[in-house]
Amino acid sequence: MSENQADVSIQMWVAGARLRDEVLSIAAAADRPLVDCAAEAPVGGARRGWERAPIVVVDRDGARAGVEAAMPRRRWVVLVTAGPADPDDWRIAVEIGAEHVVPLPDEAARLVELLGARGDSPGAGRGAAIGVLGGRGGAGASTFAAALALTAARGSGDVLLVDLDPWGGGIDVLLGIEAAPGLRWSETTLEGGRVSSSALRAALPSTAGVTVLSGSRNAAEPPVEAVRSVIESFCSSGGLVICDVGRQRSDTAVAALEAADLLALVVPAEVRACGAAARMDDWARRHCAHRGVVVRGPAPGGLVAADVAESMGLPLLSAMRPEPGLAERLERSGLALGRRSPLADAAQAVLARVAARPARGRVAA
Repeated sequence: MSENQADVSIQMWVAGARLRDEVLSIAAAADRPLVDCAAEAPVGGARRGWERAPIVVVDRDGARAGVEAAMPRRRWVVLVTAGPADPDDWRIAVEIGAEHVVPLPDEAARLVELLGARGDSPGAGRGAAIGVLGGRGGAGASTFAAALALTAARGSGDVLLVDLDPWGGGIDVLLGIEAAPGLRWSETTLEGGRVSSSALRAALPSTAGVTVLSGSRNAAEPPVEAVRSVIESFCSSGGLVICDVGRQRSDTAVAALEAADLLALVVPAEVRACGAAARMDDWARRHCAHRGVVVRGPAPGGLVAADVAESMGLPLLSAMRPEPGLAERLERSGLALGRRSPLADAAQAVLARVAARPARGRVAA
């Protein structure tokens, strides 16, 4: 299977001959290209297709194979069943993270609709999502997430900055727009389904070209489905979403990691920070395959950025010098980036990595 096939074709992991024939017929009716992974490639060799395909169709045995191969959880996995789903089908659907369970042949029309809705490559006409996560507490992840958004907006892009850290004090405060009118998470009523990106832009506060969906003062986490809907809406309309993920290992954080084209782990250049970041990455890698390190100076012990990345087994996305006067600016007026800002330079390096992703796919680790 070629890389191009993996990027644009529906992936089918269906072991049962009857179900396989039904899915092939339905894909033909939906006029969608399909790759039969069970026939063409071993499970381990199909990982790239699993991650990048617009939709993956599995039966019970295919889902078990995916679980055994530790395939990363992703959106748009459909479990097909021969007749009504039984308890074992629902169990494996939960394990693999399937969003849809479709009994065949009774709901063939529904599968036609699903295949048609996701028939194009996920990169076609899409923007991207970047998650930012602190390797340890106080690493500066929220500040770097805001710097990414402000830097991206200078290129006249459509940028949404999403605050998913309920204990972070509000990213609107960090930007100095806490008094600006507009909705925060606690005032939104998104219960899942699609949400209009244009409606969000109109309802949310903004600054320097960045639309901001900030946390509230009550430390409540936003609903998982709402987070998925917001990210999907902006990415589908070609926008860039920056998520300040927060270090709580919550369902909300998992949803952001699963949606991310790249996760930037912010790590201070300190030995203890490297250890803490490695433990955080042990969790993050289960939900996001594409990760890299942003190393923040100063390095009191002379630790080199490349050594930090090597110790974690991750690519170095950027190394950042200390930002003069940053703490004072944040206290007085909120984050603003000058022309020679080390934060802006580091952010630009990460944005360039995302912009260069191959074939509009996810960022190579």
